[in-house]
Amino acid sequence: MGRSPTTAPAQAPFDAAITGVGMVTAAGVGVERSWERIRAGAGTAATDVPALAGIPADFACAVTDFDPSGLIERKQMWRLDRSSQLALVAAHEAVTDSGLDRDSWDATRVGVVLGNGIGGAATWEKQHKVLLERGARKVSPLLVPMLSPNMCAGYVSMMFGARGPSLVTATACASGTTAVGTARELLRSGACDVVITGGTEAPLVPSLITGFGQMRALADRRDDLSATSRPFDADRDGFVPAEGAAVLVLERAEDARARGATIRAMVSGYGASADAFHATAPDPDGGGAELAVRAALRDAGVGPGEVDHVNAHGTATVLNDATEARMIRRVLGERPAVTSVKGVVGHSLAAAGAIEAVVTALTLQEGHIPPTANLESLDPELELDMVFKAGRDLRAEVAVSNSFGFGGQNAVLLFTRA
Repeated sequence: MGRSPTTAPAQAPFDAAITGVGMVTAAGVGVERSWERIRAGAGTAATDVPALAGIPADFACAVTDFDPSGLIERKQMWRLDRSSQLALVAAHEAVTDSGLDRDSWDATRVGVVLGNGIGGAATWEKQHKVLLERGARKVSPLLVPMLSPNMCAGYVSMMFGARGPSLVTATACASGTTAVGTARELLRSGACDVVITGGTEAPLVPSLITGFGQMRALADRRDDLSATSRPFDADRDGFVPAEGAAVLVLERAEDARARGATIRAMVSGYGASADAFHATAPDPDGGGAELAVRAALRDAGVGPGEVDHVNAHGTATVLNDATEARMIRRVLGERPAVTSVKGVVGHSLAAAGAIEAVVTALTLQEGHIPPTANLESLDPELELDMVFKAGRDLRAEVAVSNSFGFGGQNAVLLFTRA
């Protein structure tokens, strides 16, 4: 991959090698199962969710076959919110995939950075009900560590004895992407040799989903749940909420090569910005998002015309998809092939960017872009080269993954082929 002579980075380009990946999504537990369904564009993995019964938005992309008992002792499991359980399973898969040996690494040089926006939402709602119905003495003494957003990273650190920095990023739906970008900076600064990074979210509780519904942000198509999330489609009507987690193991490229690790892709650039516009709506001209994309390009020393592929935020909301599409066209032109995985796995908030980071790495490694599920009729106002109806074989060298969140939070990662 060539470095553009017209976009000098603020500092020397830096490649963080992705040597391990793990995923738990509604498409399946484990990278292989999730990737298989995403690669096939097999439709939205949405189901009726018993925990949401009685509210208008009672379906979501839930992880229906999740059983962490083989990894987490049952006496420990009841002390963990579901968001931490999802993170631990994804992290275990990622570290195993990396081939790293926790008995031989320097634990003080191993960091953990995870994105999480909601924390232990299910725990909070359950214990609040206990307080109201049974009184204060029946509230769990573990309430605070179960609901605190930082604990997903804390428990991953404990699982692996990782004694380096342990951080949680909270930039709404950009949190997972922010986490990966932050992890790369820990490697570049020399603070860590290995960083376990990604995102997790378990938001499928009545109060939160009702809140999104009251904002009219959710899809309400019930006739066929497999077709309900429709990114960039002319008939899109909102996102499908989801739970999930994804974790990547990052190392400096030279360290990964020295130990003979399999490198799936490189994280070569990161950019972040704020819209400074509105609490929930995107800046309509995409100016904030553009700042983040250009920052990622500049960080990697890559020109806009070199980007082959974009893994879009693509939530299937009317405003977000239109704003993102216009920005992509304006900044990157007509060259990149664009897809969104949310047509399959829904929108898992803080975990979304981490899931999409794993998918982008696999896309580069395998030379295949998965299709945007349920995109039947591209909105005629969105002038993009969308990959839909079937995947596309493409040996992409440079890819960008976008994430945007409430509060005008924008985060973008740039990946290069290993």
